[in-house]
Amino acid sequence: MTLPGTPGQTVGPFFRYGLEFEGGEALVPADHPGAIILSGRVTDGAGDPIPDALVEIWQQDAAGLIPHAEGSFHRDGETFTGWGRCHSTDYGEYSFSTVLPEADFISVVVFARGLLDRLHSRIYLPGRSDAFLESLEPEERATLVAVPTAGGLRHDIRLQGERETVFLAFP
Repeated sequence: MTLPGTPGQTVGPFFRYGLEFEGGEALVPADHPGAIILSGRVTDGAGDPIPDALVEIWQQDAAGLIPHAEGSFHRDGETFTGWGRCHSTDYGEYSFSTVLPEADFISVVVFARGLLDRLHSRIYLPGRSDAFLESLEPEERATLVAVPTAGGLRHDIRLQGERETVFLAFP
């Protein structure tokens, strides 16, 4: 007998309870050689900040390696974990201390109240591309490419409406 799947439920708004951990936003320490700040803002369809979103990123290191060590929650101040989690501020802002990956993009997932499922997307590094990015219209492509800043990169995430970030479907 095959049972039907459990229907989705909205996530949040209680991300601060049980999902946070110290140093989650630091894939590397800010003073690590080659460290950059990846920051941005999560907004709704009207452009208003989402103050309680949860943003997660996964990425390779600068040499193109994917960490295989156990304990990605453990932050020892030296080891690149390849994974980070950051809660947005009251102004919808998020910020990670990381390195530029060898890959063209950083994978990102967004959780926010009112969503039935998490949203998957990518943050492309300026000047880099792949077949997926090239398959998009220029307006869509612009929603995925980070902008250089003095200390790293900025990438804003818009959940719906005009200039909505392109999100990927996963089964």
